[in-house]
Amino acid sequence: MASASMRRALLSVSDKSGLVELAQGLRRHQVELLSTGGTYRTLSEAGIEVKEISEHTGFPEILDGRVKTLHPKVHGGLLFRRESSAHVDAAREHDIDPIDLVVVNLYPFEQTVARKGVSFEAAIEQIDIGGPSMIRSAAKNHAHVAVLTDPSQYAEFLEELDRHGGKVPDKLLARLAHAAFLRTSRYDHAIEQYLAGHAGEAQEDLPLTMSMTYGQSATLRYGENPHQRAALYIDPDCLYATAVGAEQIHGKELSYNNLLDLDSALSIVREFRDPAAVVIKHNNPCGAAIADSLANAFAKAYEGDPVSAFGSIIGLNRPVDQATAEAMTEPDRFVEAIIAPSFEADAVDVLTTRPTWKKSVRLLQAGDLTANEDQRQKSMRLRPLEGGMLRQSADVGPSGFEQRKLVTETAPSDDQLKDLEFAWTMVKHVRSNAIVLVKDQALVGVGAGQMSRVDSVRIAIEKAGNRAVGSSLGSDAFFPFRDNIDLAAKAGIAAIVQPGGSKRDLDSIQACDEHGIAMLMTGVRHFLH
Repeated sequence: MASASMRRALLSVSDKSGLVELAQGLRRHQVELLSTGGTYRTLSEAGIEVKEISEHTGFPEILDGRVKTLHPKVHGGLLFRRESSAHVDAAREHDIDPIDLVVVNLYPFEQTVARKGVSFEAAIEQIDIGGPSMIRSAAKNHAHVAVLTDPSQYAEFLEELDRHGGKVPDKLLARLAHAAFLRTSRYDHAIEQYLAGHAGEAQEDLPLTMSMTYGQSATLRYGENPHQRAALYIDPDCLYATAVGAEQIHGKELSYNNLLDLDSALSIVREFRDPAAVVIKHNNPCGAAIADSLANAFAKAYEGDPVSAFGSIIGLNRPVDQATAEAMTEPDRFVEAIIAPSFEADAVDVLTTRPTWKKSVRLLQAGDLTANEDQRQKSMRLRPLEGGMLRQSADVGPSGFEQRKLVTETAPSDDQLKDLEFAWTMVKHVRSNAIVLVKDQALVGVGAGQMSRVDSVRIAIEKAGNRAVGSSLGSDAFFPFRDNIDLAAKAGIAAIVQPGGSKRDLDSIQACDEHGIAMLMTGVRHFLH
């Protein structure tokens, strides 16, 4: 296996984590160390033999440190091809010594601009110039030069160096080069986004150009169908709890469709402060509820549609306790996966030892659902198209229910008002045309994905059966005709919440008044197309 010898290294890091240990490991292999500024001081104070970069180049650091490694003896030492006699002769003629390893982590630009109140001048000073230049030079010539851009790489690098007697295998060199270009790409993108916002060329959340750098977390067995290839990628900058970032503590490998459903489940239950549970099937909720305990919330949610609930995905907004686990594992019940902030030990024992459950069910703990909520509130949603991408702000935060208006002669009771608020929260998570029926703060009927809204109403009523009587209905968009109201009245529905905005709103209001149905209009549409 081909490899590159490490004889001279240049270290220049803003993050000093693991620096001394790395340097000590390099010195064990007699690697000469060059360094700059604060890195040089850290190594010197640790008693490690190191040469300052200005001594190596014969040129001092100038302009408050802005220029220290932008020198032919640095970049020539990184870029010359060791197998080329012409390059070797040129290096010798100009007294350029090879540099075989670059260790650089860049100025903390992203962390700086993320802080509140940071001045433009302070942000600009955190744009690293020499660091990316050295990284790119080393990565380009990775057949001969290694490049480390993150402290997490140090341990493996030293292990390989020890294993191969001071040399680094080609495969590791190539992998490190890829990671290096990935890092500089993300760094440049962060700077570009910041400057675009500062220059007023685009809204901060709707840039003129868009690039993404997501790291692959897992390859999946297949995509939506067995003939489709798939993998999971993670946004490294996402700090709030997500399904894709959750820790799987038990069960089989997750599928593409599992992940879609888990994402939907978590997005629903985090809407509620009370103990909440949701049952997801084919990316729509077939049951959901809030209650005084998690176990009761689950029981109410599961009864929303017990037939559809078999083989479903469960989302919960509280740590799963033994009582909830016992409720989930009652006879004739089975779910594919459960996502929650965490699982108590007794609950894990129940869920992973019951027959038909122990080998199959996946358990995912997402962590605190309230942490870094401000980032989630500002998050964007991306949707790929063939040849393009749609970008929009997330439909999170206040639902609009607080600005509701009573438009009918009949007003909802206090209990109906609670059900209407629950319905309004749930309906934005159901595929359009979305209709939900709610009773006692539990989902009892759902109509989703229909081309005609009245068909969604009809399906929701059919799913609810006798439970439709006295229930509250939520609609994600306005009613185009009063036939929806007439159908609801025939089923015994008592109250409705919808955004309004139709040319025929008065027809719907008149129909509600004729049937004695209370109706609220919010003025906010929650369409999930």
